Amino acid sequence: MTDRASALPYRGRFAPSPSGALHFGSLVAAVASFLQARSRGGEWVVRIEDLDPPRALPGAADEILRTLEAFGLFWDGPVIYQSRHQAQYRDVLDQLAHQDALYPCSCTRAEIADSSVRGIDGPVYPGTCRKTSVASRTAHALRVRTDNAEIVIIDLIQGELRWQLQQQIGDFVVRRSDGLYAYQLAVVVDDAAQKITEVVRGADLLHSTPRQIHLQQLLGLPTPRYAHVPVAINGFGEKLSKQTLASALDTNTPVPVLHQALAFLGQQPPLELHSSGLDALWQWAISHWQARIVPRAAAPVPAWAYRHPGDVDN
Repeated sequence: MTDRASALPYRGRFAPSPSGALHFGSLVAAVASFLQARSRGGEWVVRIEDLDPPRALPGAADEILRTLEAFGLFWDGPVIYQSRHQAQYRDVLDQLAHQDALYPCSCTRAEIADSSVRGIDGPVYPGTCRKTSVASRTAHALRVRTDNAEIVIIDLIQGELRWQLQQQIGDFVVRRSDGLYAYQLAVVVDDAAQKITEVVRGADLLHSTPRQIHLQQLLGLPTPRYAHVPVAINGFGEKLSKQTLASALDTNTPVPVLHQALAFLGQQPPLELHSSGLDALWQWAISHWQARIVPRAAAPVPAWAYRHPGDVDN
C-alpha cells in the first residue's frame, strides 16, 4: 500500500451527505476527525457529498454547516461540493478505461441477487457482464475489475484488516446506469485532490475502504491512513440515520452533547466540563485526545438522540 500520505502535512476531512440534518452519529464522526486533525496541528476540511440529487434535501447543506459552526467545529479553507467536480470524475473514468480496468454492466439488482453469493457488504457481483457484450444503446453502469486484488490496512482503531476484493465484494460500480458517478470514485478523486492524509469516519463505511484503495492503486494515487470509529446505534440496534428516526442536533445546547460524544469515543471527559463553555471543552478535548482508546464496537446512544417509530410529530 502506498504511504506517500505520511510524508505530507496532516489534513483530515468531514464529508457529510446533504440528505438531512446532522445527528449524534454524524457528530461522533465529525468530532473524531476534527480532534485527530487539531491534536496534530493539522488542517480539517469539510466536503459536502452531494453526488445524488434525488437524495439531497434543499437547504440541508447550509444547515449542516450552521450546525458545525454552532458546535465549534470550524473548518479550514472553502467548503468543497462534489456536484461541482463532474469533469474531474469523467477524466478519471477515461483514465481507467484506457487501462482496460472498466466494463459496462446492464445487470439489474434482481438479476445480481439471483446469481450471486452474499459478501461482506451485500451481494458479490458474479462478473456476468465481464463475459458478455452490452449493446451501446442499453442503459448500463460501469464496473471496475477487481481480479485477485488483496487489500491490507492497519486501521488506527479497528486494527489489521484484510480483504480479498473479488471474492468478498466483487467488481463494483464507479458510474451508475443513470449516469451519476458512484460514491467510491468521487471520494478517491476528491481525497487525492484535497491532499487528505488520514480518513477518520464511521465504521459503517469500513467496507468502502478496500474499494477505494483499489481505485487509488489503479490510478497511482496516495493511500491515506484510515481510522474507523464505532457506529452509534439506537435502542433497537439500528445505526442512527434519517431512516431510523435519528434526532437532529440541538444547536442551542452544544456543550452537553459534545461531552456525550467525547464519552462515546472513550475519552472520559471530566464531569465539570459538562457545564463549561465551548472553548474550554474543546481546549481539553484537543489536548487530551487519544485515538488509541476509542472503542471498536458499535454502541447505543442516549434516548434523546432518536425517536421511537410510534412517536408523532406535533
